[in-house]
Parts: sequence; structure tokens; C-alpha cells
Amino acid sequence: MARISGVDLPNNKQVRIALTYIYGVGDPRALRILTKADIDPFRKLSDLSEDEINKIRAVIEQEGQVEGDLRKDVSMNIKRLIDIQSYRGLRHRRNLPVRGQRSHTNARTRKGPRKGTVAGKKKATK
Repeated sequence: MARISGVDLPNNKQVRIALTYIYGVGDPRALRILTKADIDPFRKLSDLSEDEINKIRAVIEQEGQVEGDLRKDVSMNIKRLIDIQSYRGLRHRRNLPVRGQRSHTNARTRKGPRKGTVAGKKKATK
């Protein structure tokens, strides 16, 4: 297994797919990294030599943030929004959708499971 940016990449996958296991690297960025490193994106990761893996590491380092640094930046941006009490920050704090989605009937993923009816309420008798 090749280890890049603190992530073990699976050997049995194509290089372009294996790179997407790194946080912050999707399909387009993986292809850009591989073209800069002059590596065929359809080769298996297990077929790469140590030199080619080092080329990929170097390109990723110069290309921008990935993994821990990127996660830290994203969380700091959210924390800043919460601290300045912007609308988006309030939505983050309340665990509601941030980007303007409807939340009256939907947003179950963000809000969690439905709350049941109130337990202490008595049922109407005839």
C-alpha cells in the first residue's frame, strides 16, 4: 500500500481512483495531479514504482492543501461564521441546512430522526 498525505491508498485500484481516497482530492484534481506527474491515470497503483509515487507526493504538496490542513481550515471557517453570528453560523450551530434548503418538511438528514409525540400528553377518552 502506498501512503500519501497520511492515507493508505488501495493497491488494487487505478491511480486516478486511489487518489480520491485523500480528503480534498476528487476526480478532476486527481487527473490534474497525474498529468503534472506524467503518469497514466489508468494504471494500477501496485504497478507504480517508488519514483512515480514520490512524483505524485511532490505534486500534491505543491498543488495545495489536503487532509489535515484542509479539514482544519474548513472547521476554522465554520467556527468563524459561528463566532460572528452570521446567518450561516446560526444555521451551523442549530444543525439545520445552511444553504437555503427547505426545512419545514425535509432536511431529515441534517435534523436527525423525527421527534415523537409528547410522552406526557393524555389521549382523548370517549
